[in-house]
This record gives sequence, C-alpha cells and structure tokens, in this order.
Amino acid sequence: MTVERFPNAGETVAGRDFRIYCGGKGANQACAAGRLGGSVAMVGQVGNDDFGTAQIENLSSVGVRMDFVQRDSSRPTGTAFIGVEASGENRIIIVPGANDTFTPDRLKSCRELLSRAKLILLQLEIPLETVGEAIRIGKACGAQIILDPAPATPIPDAWFAGIDYLTPNLSELCLLTGDRLEIETPLEKIVQSARKLCDRGVRCVIAKLGFRGAVRITSDDFHYWPADPVQAVDTTAAGDCFNGAFAVELAAGRPVREAGEFAVAAASFSITRKGAQVAMPTRAELEKFIE
Repeated sequence: MTVERFPNAGETVAGRDFRIYCGGKGANQACAAGRLGGSVAMVGQVGNDDFGTAQIENLSSVGVRMDFVQRDSSRPTGTAFIGVEASGENRIIIVPGANDTFTPDRLKSCRELLSRAKLILLQLEIPLETVGEAIRIGKACGAQIILDPAPATPIPDAWFAGIDYLTPNLSELCLLTGDRLEIETPLEKIVQSARKLCDRGVRCVIAKLGFRGAVRITSDDFHYWPADPVQAVDTTAAGDCFNGAFAVELAAGRPVREAGEFAVAAASFSITRKGAQVAMPTRAELEKFIE
C-alpha cells in the first residue's frame, strides 16, 4: 500500500495504491540471483494456497529451481503487509505462516542438493534451528555460507564460526553488537562495531548502509563501496537485491571487491522501481544501469 505518510496510532489515512507482489526475503534473494543469471535452487516451504502457487510460478519463471520447495496444507503461505510512504521508506508486518513449520527434519529431502551447493544464502524467516542445520550441512560439504540476519534477531554464538559472510543492515548490526549506530555514524565507528562479530568467528561482515552503499569488514581490513545517488521510488527488498547479486558474483568466482560493487549497483537500481521481486534487474538492465 502506498500512502503520503504513515498514520499515527488510532488514525486513519487514505492510501493511494494497493498491489499484490510476490515477496519474502529468501524468495526475493533467489529471484534477484535468478534474474541476474545465477544457477539457483530455492529451499523452503509455502502453504497449499494460491499465494504459494504464485510464488512457485513466479520464481520458476526467472529460472529458479523450485522442486525443493515444500507445501504445508495446515498453514497459509507467509505474507507481508507493506506500507510505502511518498519518500520511499517502508514499514512491514509479517505473518510467517508455512515458514514457521519448516523445521530441520524437513531439510532431509534437500541434503543432497545442499551438499552440492557452491554457496548457501540464508535468512531468518524460518526457524533458527533449521538455519543452523543448513549452516552445519553446508560447511561440512565445503559451501560458502552467506547469512542475512533478517528479520533482526539474536543468533546463536555457535553459528559465527560457520559464517563466511554476514550481511546486516545498520539496525541488525546494532542488535548483534549492542552498539548504537545511525545512518550518519562515521564509517570508522561502523567498522569498529562490525569487528566485534569478526572477533566472535565471522570471516567477513558486509554492512549494508542504504543510500551510503556498503562496507566489507574483516578483522584486519575493510573496503567501502559507495552508492551513486538515485531517485528512490520504493526501498522494499533493496537489501535482498544486494544479497542475491553478491551471491551470484561470488558463486561465479568474482573477487569480493567486484562482487560488492556489482551488488551495490543492483540494490540502487531496484529502488528506482516499485515492488519487491518485480523491481529486481536482469543482468542486461543492470549492465546498462552501471554504464
């Protein structure tokens, strides 16, 4: 729903538009990777309803393998209600639905797939135990692990040593470190904060900084990728676009610096269009945008 401004408590405001899009953090990231030409398989769960069918058909249409997505007839497909202000900022309410019943035992049918993956990209919209099991399987088989710690929630200390790339935005970085950071916070302080996570075992933290771009941080180095200014229309799923693009380039063997630069450009492109998955660029669109 688009609105001039968000309502205050108890207030009703008139919206300007209402549309239904396929979304969800994992699905968005898979879509971004698929549209950019990656070899992508989605693992997860939807309900046995029209939204679940739409999700499967939509991701299949961009080349994502969906035969490892299961259905739970007892729960609806996960849904998010998104309000977008005229400024492009958004507020989101999530109803997890079938995501909540995607328990570790339901990974059994996907173990062979996970064991062959070059890279496993994870989010936190499924039970934490399932994410932990996917990390364990992936690391045992030599896959690179990218974790997007969103929606923001504390994660077990035991995970950190198994994470190659942790990709928080600023609010998620604050939750994980206990530091208070703002969008205007100097880069050096953000780097210092992220290094707390490197000290706990994460190989690399990539902090997503919205219109400022992103920064890669290790225990002894950092590299900043600034974002070129664009006219923001809808910031929904910009971070998901970043992750999908970054994963595609890493899996293709690109150096991390090149992958990050490419991912920042992809995220910048995505906010110039409305919606989540429909806003993700194709490789041809992104290459033209970069030029």
